[in-house]
Amino acid sequence: MAQGTVQVTHTGTSRWRRRTGEYASLAAALEAAADGDVLTVAPGTYRENLVVQRAVTLRGPEGSAGSVRIAPVDGVPLTVCASAVVQDLLVEGQDSAAPALLVEEGTPELMDIRIVTRSAAGIEVRGGARPTVRRCTVDNPAGVGISVLDGGGGVFEECEVVAAGQSGISVRGGAHPRLERCRVHHTAGAGLSVTGEQSALEAVGCEVYEVRGSGVQISARATAHLTDCDVHRTTSDGVTLDTDAVLTLADCRIHDIPENAVDLRSRSILTMTRTTVRQFGRNGLSVWDPGTRVDANQCEIHDSTGDYPAVWVSDGATVVLDSCRVHDVPDALFVLDRGSRADVVDSDISQVRNTAVSVSDGATAQLDDCRIRDAATGAWFRDHGSGGTLSGCTVDGTQTGVIVTKGADPTIERCTVTSPAEAGFYVSAGGRGSFHGCRVTGSGGYGFHVIDGCRATLKKCRTERCARGGYEFADAGGDQASGTGPLVEDCTSDESAHVRPPAPETAVQTAGSSSGLLGTIPGQRVTEQEPLVAASEPARPARTSEAVLGELDLLVGLDSVKREVRALTDMIEVGRRRQQAGLKAASARRHLVFTGSPGTGKTTVARLYGEILAALGVLEKGHLVEVSRVDLVGEHIGSTAIRTQEAFDKARGGVLFIDEAYALSPEDSGRDFGREAIDTLVKLMEDHREAVVVIVAGYTAEMERFLTVNPGVASRFSRTITFHDYGSEELLRIVEQQADEHEYRLAPGAAEALVKYFTAIPKGPAFGNGRTARQTFEAMVERHAGRVAQLPEPSTDDLTLLYAEDLPELP
Repeated sequence: MAQGTVQVTHTGTSRWRRRTGEYASLAAALEAAADGDVLTVAPGTYRENLVVQRAVTLRGPEGSAGSVRIAPVDGVPLTVCASAVVQDLLVEGQDSAAPALLVEEGTPELMDIRIVTRSAAGIEVRGGARPTVRRCTVDNPAGVGISVLDGGGGVFEECEVVAAGQSGISVRGGAHPRLERCRVHHTAGAGLSVTGEQSALEAVGCEVYEVRGSGVQISARATAHLTDCDVHRTTSDGVTLDTDAVLTLADCRIHDIPENAVDLRSRSILTMTRTTVRQFGRNGLSVWDPGTRVDANQCEIHDSTGDYPAVWVSDGATVVLDSCRVHDVPDALFVLDRGSRADVVDSDISQVRNTAVSVSDGATAQLDDCRIRDAATGAWFRDHGSGGTLSGCTVDGTQTGVIVTKGADPTIERCTVTSPAEAGFYVSAGGRGSFHGCRVTGSGGYGFHVIDGCRATLKKCRTERCARGGYEFADAGGDQASGTGPLVEDCTSDESAHVRPPAPETAVQTAGSSSGLLGTIPGQRVTEQEPLVAASEPARPARTSEAVLGELDLLVGLDSVKREVRALTDMIEVGRRRQQAGLKAASARRHLVFTGSPGTGKTTVARLYGEILAALGVLEKGHLVEVSRVDLVGEHIGSTAIRTQEAFDKARGGVLFIDEAYALSPEDSGRDFGREAIDTLVKLMEDHREAVVVIVAGYTAEMERFLTVNPGVASRFSRTITFHDYGSEELLRIVEQQADEHEYRLAPGAAEALVKYFTAIPKGPAFGNGRTARQTFEAMVERHAGRVAQLPEPSTDDLTLLYAEDLPELP
């Protein structure tokens, strides 16, 4: 068969009608062909716009795939309007306003077609057409890879979009194709895009990757069902749903996503089953707006690469997690805004750097039979109107099991908190909560710690082996606005058979428990989280500045810090005397930057500094309000300014101490409200420069970056004071002070052993400085107690002497 010719085998119902002809052009061959005829095209380039209108077979020669090029100068190279078979062709188009391959009618079969084009679409299916497309590839860097529209449908099997200038596969106008084992990659728009009412897509065993945009985008009342699909390596969200979109994911994998793995808005509905979400830069699930809902069953969300909650529910949305796992993330579940709700059943939340479950701004969370472990905070109900239920849950290996603050009122039933480092349940700042049949075992602090006179209700609760005591109820000044103290009924402890609530007039009372082996160590920061709780505020300073400086001098080490504070104090005092003498006083900016590692006394010095300024008449009260990022930064637009203003107002007349201030300006601050907190703070410092002294604190390197990134903040601070790590001898002195405070003594050789211990202890990021000294002393007291308890009649020396063997093992 000569090149450039078309051989047509004409067939009929009987063999005698079979005949063969050759034609000089494809158009002529198609014109002569009848239904059932086979058109075999010789290798070559055909500059024709072909229209297949009969049920024929159009193919290239066997064994020569791609040797037949359909490449007209403009227009649509190949249009199929019948139930034909087209295979083994190379289609090339150049018209940016037309598709390269257009299927308009019938149920054709398109097989092994390669489309290399710069057209509006590589393949376009429209109207009543229902093609079966197998093993076809589309390379279209100018437009859409495959477009199915206007009611079109069909099945695409083992097809591949290798490049697209827009969406890889676009479904709109009520179209409803099915994809089986297809691959879509290197697109400049969404990998799969489905939009418009009655538009639908079904995909099985497909893969979407290397997409400059969202991997899958469903919008405007469209629906989609993905089974056993992979979505990964996008530049935007993995899956996006918007405006009444409906999506079902079954046995899918979404991973290596720099933004949200799945983002839903505007009444969209997502159902996930046995689907894995991992390695995402923002939220694994980001769910917004009333009516938006996610139902996830047997799913796993893990290995976040960013600093955002794994599951984010806000603005009235709903999320249901049933038999799911969330692990290795900064925060697991954040539910915020009135009307937002999360229901979590029989699920595991673990390896969480910060908070496993956070409920705020009037939201609700219900957890049933869930397991939370290895988190800083198990669950935190943050503010007024926020609540829900924790029922039959276990919380293990956290810093604090459950926190309730600022008017939140959850119900906690039959929950067990095991081995918290600080407290099992902590209620402060007007928090409430009902705790029924709950249990705390092995706490490093208290079992139940309720302060500020909070009106929590405890019924049939139990504590065991809590280092500082099973129950602590502290009024902290009798804030009657927050309640009259907890209501306690039928609660027990291994220290006492029955626990009674505190008397209303008692400022601090431990009911049915001791204060633990140790009370609060002077000069050390209390580690339990007490958001925005100010110290008591005397009307006038009780001590002179020299008396406070004397206390400062008694602190171990910190020589350079003491010199800096004294220099500031001298400047302020001389400026005050010059004003009294009618002279101009030098303008002394009082805001400070404290840099250094944790446990080096920054909070203690800030408290003393405020008291000094009050004694000098510079501040009205001198009290300290300590906050961190979580107290200032809200979860949605507008709430951050409100929180920052509230913190500033609490600190009026005193010191606002912002710990780890660099967290307000993370290096990747894309969708972060920390900047809003900074801007609000800078304005307040300017507008009320005489009312509050602001101290920002944190690690040295991070604070240097923070001040560089935010020059507006840096200009407000007069100087930086560096708190150096304690040396071994200084740590020994802290232990000696604590021993004296608690009526213990170091036996001969114990001091030398302590110096060796502190010299050998690892000084990595987890090293706590003064806190490490306190913990070492507490460990020695505990080991001492275990040793002396075995003696039938211990002497005074037995009861007071700490020996080298009482030292704990090196971490």
